[in-house]
Amino acid sequence: MVQKAKILLVDDRPENLLALEAILSALDQTLVRASSGEEALKALLTDDFAVILLDVQMPGMDGFETAAHIKRRERTRDIPIIFLTAINHGPHHTFRGYAAGAVDYISKPFDPWVLRAKVSVFVELYMKNCQLREQASLLRLQLEGGRPSADEARESAGLLAELSARLAAVEEQAEALSKQLDETADAAAVATAAHLERKLTGLRRALDALEPGSGTAG
Repeated sequence: MVQKAKILLVDDRPENLLALEAILSALDQTLVRASSGEEALKALLTDDFAVILLDVQMPGMDGFETAAHIKRRERTRDIPIIFLTAINHGPHHTFRGYAAGAVDYISKPFDPWVLRAKVSVFVELYMKNCQLREQASLLRLQLEGGRPSADEARESAGLLAELSARLAAVEEQAEALSKQLDETADAAAVATAAHLERKLTGLRRALDALEPGSGTAG
């Protein structure tokens, strides 16, 4: 019943795309290929993605330039980007990746389990985000339909409680992830945790606004 999330894989080498598909197939989500930055930007015009895996070294529009275009678009600026690179130029090169808007920066060859685990976090967050937004939208329509009956009020209160509990579960997962990442004390940990925190804070704020007596819902 739940729609699968889309993951965008961007690499100019077909063998690299095949390797990524093999690693991520276990997540059972929709994997979309793009062999260039231009092709990736076209895909982003029509589809919503949970996360983007973006190769840095590509002919023509490289990963940094592609990321800059993604972050300039209002529709796509909040999509997490994980940079993949076969070279390591040191801290300056890594910093450029984060400056371009990446939430993580992984050097090849990478550990398949680690990459899959990182991607799964963003897929889970995306799916929860979609579920919460859909249910919150339905609840808002219900509340705006007029003064609810006693049964409707109980149903709305129950739905709010369910939404809050689901969000709390994701918040707990994110907190555990942050603690785990903090132990590595690297820039990737800071960037990933900060992105998750911003997303969850926004969701919690939107949910709190629906609570009776908040002014928005009532």
